[in-house]
Amino acid sequence: MVTFFASIALLIGGYAIYSKVVERIFVIDPNKQTPAYEKFDSLDYVPMKWWKGSLIQLLNIAGLGPIFGAVMGALYGPVAFIWIVIGCIFAGAVHDYFSGMLSLRHGGAQYPALVGKYLGANMRKIINVVSLVLMILVAAAFTAGPAQLITSVTSLPFIVSLIIIFAYFILATVLPVNKIIGRIYPLFGAVLIFMAVSIAFALIFISKESVPNLTLENLHPQELPIWPLLMVTISCGAISGFHCTQSPIVARTLKNEKDGRKVFFGAMIGEGVITLIWAAAAMTFFNGTGGLQEALAAGGPSAVVNEISTSWLGTLGGILAILGVIILPITTGDTALRSSRMILEDLVSKNHKEEKGNKKATFIYTLSVAVPAFYLSTIDYSFLWRYVGWTNQVVATVMLWTATIYLLQHAKNHWICGIPSMFMTAVVCCYIFYAPEGLGLDYGLSMGIGTVLTLFVGGWYIKQIRTYTNQNINTQVA
Repeated sequence: MVTFFASIALLIGGYAIYSKVVERIFVIDPNKQTPAYEKFDSLDYVPMKWWKGSLIQLLNIAGLGPIFGAVMGALYGPVAFIWIVIGCIFAGAVHDYFSGMLSLRHGGAQYPALVGKYLGANMRKIINVVSLVLMILVAAAFTAGPAQLITSVTSLPFIVSLIIIFAYFILATVLPVNKIIGRIYPLFGAVLIFMAVSIAFALIFISKESVPNLTLENLHPQELPIWPLLMVTISCGAISGFHCTQSPIVARTLKNEKDGRKVFFGAMIGEGVITLIWAAAAMTFFNGTGGLQEALAAGGPSAVVNEISTSWLGTLGGILAILGVIILPITTGDTALRSSRMILEDLVSKNHKEEKGNKKATFIYTLSVAVPAFYLSTIDYSFLWRYVGWTNQVVATVMLWTATIYLLQHAKNHWICGIPSMFMTAVVCCYIFYAPEGLGLDYGLSMGIGTVLTLFVGGWYIKQIRTYTNQNINTQVA
């Protein structure tokens, strides 16, 4: 239990201290007009209160991610706590802060546009495709499960349940952000928080077992290679590329740059706390990783969440489990489609100003991403879904490099993004060669190839440091 409480304290301390360090390096301008006012269009650019934006951001980036990912990551034992804490504070929260604040500084720009500005047009073209594919897959993945549960509860045909969900998706995507998302998402965000608080209460006061502490004996209980599998298994709660596609939604609603630290950095820390709670619950309830592995094999993460909730919290837990498995993934799916619609608009539209207020164009863009997502929800696309975890972390890595180059260009402390960029580069380079869904090579060979590729990227990074350092010196001299 000591490891668990220490991890919670470190996350809270990370927000209290490190978020201010990051904000000071970025340098906010409280007097600068935000895109919510500058580009107000009653659709995406709409001013909202920061606390609403914070709850919406939490729900957008979280959904079931910090629950299901935590349950799967708990198979690694208490060592998962280390990755959640370090990854969340020094990588994930930094990633989310810069993705939100750079969007804010660039008129509410989408993630691919930011990549293009700082990493070049070719990288933007690649990321446009990767981002759209990721968003559509996420929308599909977080739709099938809720549709199946609705079917089991109401006896509606599965296809009817899907149609109902996607009808909501289309409404949430084409209507102004403050009509549906701005009104009900804060409530659903509160549900997510209430679920976590309830499980934490049960973990401390109801559970007969204590959360295992990190020791040398349980450092590696399942004999799974922690590096780099853990860093891909637990993405939400540590660092996730999906977040940088969601941040512009809220960036377009912020009233002041000073709210960015609370909304973007704070929401990520909140997700880290939720992830810690569910990881601890999964380890504790099943009395170790062996029991958890059996439970996951029998019913998957949704069955594990349901069993923990109903056993510890009774009727309330059952209600929370149903709400969680239905509502939370749906809220992830609709914002994924909204983000993909916004990305597609930026990609296709030659003159964005002419598209503002064009309801027909908005609807067409929405259908363009909703139709393939709907189709994927009806088929066995597991062979594609296996790649989402790696793709998600590639997106996160590229966002970190984007922020690194931004800091280099502005002669600021680039190491706060550069170090996690290098770390995540090593993760994705090593993972794709070793993982079964990748090339499935020998572990030693995979780590060797991944290391060489990482060193190559490191060489590029050093070159960028020298280039921008010289440019900044010449600028100062001139």
